[in-house]
Amino acid sequence: MRIAAIEAGGTKFVLGLLEGASADVAPRILAKRRIPTGRPEETIAEAERWFSLVFGEFGPADALGVASFGPLAGRFGESGWGRIGPTPKLGWAGFDLPGALGAALGLEPAVDTDVNAAALAEGLWGASHGLRDHVYVTVGTGVGGGVVSNGALLHGAGHPETGHVPVPREPDDDYFGRCPFHGACLEGMASGPAVAERWGAPAESLPADHPAWDLEARYLASGFLPLVHVLATERIVLGGGLGSAPGLAERVRSRLSERLAGYTPRLDEPGAMEAFIVRPGLGGDAGLLGAAALTIAAG
Repeated sequence: MRIAAIEAGGTKFVLGLLEGASADVAPRILAKRRIPTGRPEETIAEAERWFSLVFGEFGPADALGVASFGPLAGRFGESGWGRIGPTPKLGWAGFDLPGALGAALGLEPAVDTDVNAAALAEGLWGASHGLRDHVYVTVGTGVGGGVVSNGALLHGAGHPETGHVPVPREPDDDYFGRCPFHGACLEGMASGPAVAERWGAPAESLPADHPAWDLEARYLASGFLPLVHVLATERIVLGGGLGSAPGLAERVRSRLSERLAGYTPRLDEPGAMEAFIVRPGLGGDAGLLGAAALTIAAG
């Protein structure tokens, strides 16, 4: 089976044609391309042109998976699911992304958030393989999390929004918060743009001993508390450009242990925290593989 897979991000779309996916074996990537995220119509048109070329070379796809930036509007599984929700990205709020892509490629899309898709892929083929309860958290331009609960992606009236939970302001931090909707939510305090604005330099340029890293770990630890207490998840995979920074996972483990204060004994056992917060197993292809995983989950 060939899968047209799309990781639809706020700054770029990653397009791919994949083959050979199963619940046990990750698919092979036959072709891949990145395109900038422009206005909706021009971005869809560019994606359609590229897929037309690769379909001509490899043959048509049998399925279409779309892992999209959020928030997504509508109720999962019902008509209208997958439209882009409130967003500052010009022209995208309310856009019917799955409808436009399905019409362009002639395939019924399986669509979910990029983080939900990545969580599904990490559970099938990556760092959470074999677990029935796990979360994938990405920290980069934004902060988001995908939740697998009892072996299935978690949906309610919508999808989980782990990046927009409120977090207590750290006592040594007077930064107002980057989120245009909530100010000092987890994304507003811990995303890449928040770090850059707070310290006047992008995170990747800051040395390992810069106080930014401990502050980042403290906010992430606060944001992870609901994942421990409410979801009782078995593992958190910490990814994204900022989330994968050297040494950050270790700092978050330490700060999360402090905040749990002995209330969760399973995470106080030797080596437990090291196995609880881990790095992604699928690297930079987690989103694209996640889009493919959505088509498997859809049957």
